[in-house]
Amino acid sequence: MTDSTSRSIKRALVSVYHKDGLEVLADAFKKAGTAVVSTGSTAKKLEELGVNVTPVEKVTGFPECLGGRVKTLDPHVHAGILADMTNPEHVQQLKEFGIEPFDMVVVNLYPFADTVRSGANEADTIEKIDIGGPSMVRGAAKNSATVAIITDKNDYALAAERVANGEGFTLAERRYLAAKAFAHTAAYDATIIEWARTAWPKPDTLKDEPTDEAAAAEKDAELFPPTYTRTWDKATVLRYGENSHQEAALYLDPLTNNDFAHAELLHGKPMSYNNYVDADSAWRSAWDFAPSIAVAVVKHSNPCGLAIGATVAEAHRKAHACDPMSAYGGVIAANATVSLEMAQAVKHIFTEVIVAPDYEPEALELLKTKKNLRILRVPNRPVLNQSIRQIDGGLLVQTTDRIDAEGDDPKNWKLVSGEPADDATLKDLVFAWRAVRSVKSNAVLIAHDQATVGVGMGQVNRVDSSKLAVERANTLADGANRTQGAVAASDAFFPFADGMEILANAGVKAIVHPGGSIRDNEVIEAAQKAGVTMYLTGTRHFFH
Repeated sequence: MTDSTSRSIKRALVSVYHKDGLEVLADAFKKAGTAVVSTGSTAKKLEELGVNVTPVEKVTGFPECLGGRVKTLDPHVHAGILADMTNPEHVQQLKEFGIEPFDMVVVNLYPFADTVRSGANEADTIEKIDIGGPSMVRGAAKNSATVAIITDKNDYALAAERVANGEGFTLAERRYLAAKAFAHTAAYDATIIEWARTAWPKPDTLKDEPTDEAAAAEKDAELFPPTYTRTWDKATVLRYGENSHQEAALYLDPLTNNDFAHAELLHGKPMSYNNYVDADSAWRSAWDFAPSIAVAVVKHSNPCGLAIGATVAEAHRKAHACDPMSAYGGVIAANATVSLEMAQAVKHIFTEVIVAPDYEPEALELLKTKKNLRILRVPNRPVLNQSIRQIDGGLLVQTTDRIDAEGDDPKNWKLVSGEPADDATLKDLVFAWRAVRSVKSNAVLIAHDQATVGVGMGQVNRVDSSKLAVERANTLADGANRTQGAVAASDAFFPFADGMEILANAGVKAIVHPGGSIRDNEVIEAAQKAGVTMYLTGTRHFFH
C-alpha cells in the first residue's frame, strides 16, 4: 500500500555481477517504462531481455577504463544516487549540473569470496575486490530518504512488483532495505579483511626494534587485532538449538570449503545443532592422532572411546570397546577412509553421525542401509587456529589448543617417579596425553594398547574424575580388570595425592600430568611409594 512517504520508481541504476533473476526486473521495467541506466555486461543482459538501456558511459560522458576498475565512479552517477530529493537545495543543484536522480539502485558485488575459495592467485583475487559496487550500495543506503537499494536477489520480485504498479517503496521499507545493504557491504569488507590479514601480514620493515616487549606487542597485534572483524554466511536454519525451545542456524566461513562446517551429507536427515557440536568434537579428536589411523566415539562432546589402530576397523573396534553403553546414540569420527570391515561393525550400533574423509564404495552402500544414520564426508583435516566464545557483552578469543606445546613432546617430559617407561608403556602414555585433550575438565583418562579404557570427565574435582575413570574402566568390561597395568593422564596437576592414589590402587602403572602444584612433592612421594612411573609435562590441557 502507498503512503505519504512512498516514491515511485521512474529511474533505476542496475549493475550486477550475478545476472540470475534479472528477468523479473526486466519485465517490470518494460511494463512501467522505467528509465534504466546500466553497466557493461549487465546492460547487455537487460537489452537481451528487451529493456531500453542507457549505458552508464552516456551518463558520465567517460568510457569504462582501467580494465573495468572505473565505470561508475563519477559525480553524474553518485550525485544522482546521493541527492535527497526532499531537500530543495539538492534538487536545485542537480538542475544546475544537469544530473538526473535515481529512485532505485540494484547492485550485487564481485564474487570475492568465491575467487578466494577457488585458489586464485593474488592478482586475480585483487581484481575481484569491488570498489564501484560498494560505493553505489552505500550511497543509495545513505540516501534511503528517497532511494531504494536492492542488494538481495530475493527482493527482486518485490522490487519488480513495486516498479510495475507504480507504488515504489515507503520510507520505512527503504530504511529496511538500506539496513540490509549496509550489512551486505560490511560482510563483504569483513571477508576482504579476513583474507588480507593472512595474505598481507605486517612486514619486518614496519616492525619495532626487536626487544622482548616489542616482540610481545607485535604478536598480540597479529593474533588479536584492535577490532575483531569477521563475517559468516547463513547456510541453513536448523530445526532447533541445543533444546527444542531454542532457535538455531548454521553459518559458514565464506573463505573456506572442504572443512567440517561445509561437510557433505551423503545420507540421512539434516544435521541438528547437537549433531554438529558432537561431530565437530569427534572430528577434531580423531585428527589429534594423525598421522596414525584413529577413531573417536563421542557423546555430548566427550569421548567415550578413542583409539589408534593398524587399520580403521581396528581403531574403531578398540574405541567402541571402551564404553559400548555410552556409544549408543553417539557420533563416530575417523581420520582415515572408512572400510567395509568398519562399516560392518558400525551397522549394528545405533549411531547418530559418522564423519570421515571418505568411504570405500561398499562401506558407503552398507552404511546407507541405516535409515537414520547421518553420513558426512569432510576431505580436509581441521585447521581452525582460533576458538571464539561469546559472553554477555563480548567475546573471548584464544588460539586453538593443539598438541604442539613444548611439554607435549615426550622428549621434554620429566621423570619424577619410578623407572623410565619401556617403549610400549611410553606409547600408551603419549596416546593418553593426546587423548586427554579432548576430555572436558577436570579430566582423567586411563589407556592401554593405545586405546582409552576409562574416561573420567567434567567433574568438579580430580578425585571424582579419577574414581569415575577407574569405575568406567572396570564396570564396562564384563568383569575384566582394565586398569591393572594400564597408564593414565590428567589434563592438569593433581592438587593432592588422593586422586593419583586412586589410580595407583587400581593398578595403573604409569601416569603423565602437567605438575605445577604446590604439593607436587607430596604427589611424587606417593607415586614413588606406590611404585608408579610418573612424568611431568609442564603443559596443561584444560577443556571447559
